[in-house]
Amino acid sequence: MKAEAMINKDRVAAPKKKSVSMKVLNTASNALIYVILATLGVIWILPIVFLLYTSLRVTPNTGIINQLFPENLQLGFGNYVRLFSDTMFPRWLANTVIVAACSCLLSTMFVLMISYALSRLRFKMRKPLMNVLLVLGMFPGFMSMIAVYFILKAMGLLNSLFALVLVYSGGAALSYYICKGFFDTIPKSLEEAAILDGANRLQILLAVTVPLSKPIIIYTILTSFINPWCDFIFVNTIINDREKYTVALGLYKMINAEKFSFNENFTVFCAGATVVGAIIVALFMSMQKYYVEGVTSGAVKG
Repeated sequence: MKAEAMINKDRVAAPKKKSVSMKVLNTASNALIYVILATLGVIWILPIVFLLYTSLRVTPNTGIINQLFPENLQLGFGNYVRLFSDTMFPRWLANTVIVAACSCLLSTMFVLMISYALSRLRFKMRKPLMNVLLVLGMFPGFMSMIAVYFILKAMGLLNSLFALVLVYSGGAALSYYICKGFFDTIPKSLEEAAILDGANRLQILLAVTVPLSKPIIIYTILTSFINPWCDFIFVNTIINDREKYTVALGLYKMINAEKFSFNENFTVFCAGATVVGAIIVALFMSMQKYYVEGVTSGAVKG
């Protein structure tokens, strides 16, 4: 009897020891994960802190990289004053807003129309067309830069904001797959009821599908807006007139101007980068809910 009691006691103690060891292991693994995430967070936020700090440095204007904390350091908004008064940044910002807004409007229309057609209509060569568009969308846009340049040159559209709008919105339909996946989740019975009431396809799209597609429309607007806002390659290829620069090209030319040293313009450059980044951050934060919902909803069904 004593032997059986000792065996039963050992059987009860074994799971307790096992659970304690598992708890310690889980705690250690969680602590390691938190340390890794915290380290990655610090690495991610350091460039942003450096950008904000440098944009607020008023004096001295030399030794920006070599001397992060000089003795006579002064902070203020002098660089932002110089940015808006001594440079053409307001004009560049206005050009960027015009190009981004027009490209966003056209791109959103193209994406919605092609996505709705591929989601709801059945026609010959539909699947091969979808595969071709998907493959073409995988190639980076700058691969066609030379061809686009000569086409615009032949049309006499070089050095114009209209050319940028054409370039940015021309290939927008290649990003149809997420929007199409969202349209696939909308019940077809709603559209069938609208057809019975005498509505055509365009009326169904505008009166039935679009009101139910607010998340994916917001997602399409944001993605269509961010590309021309941050693009540098096509702007640098097409635009030569200083008054028609966008913020990306304008800030690049400013920091590389021959009559100023790098350190002399670097703080103003950081101020401009902060303004550009703040606008995008504010836009994404205000529409984050719809952006995430649009991505997840569009990935449910292909």
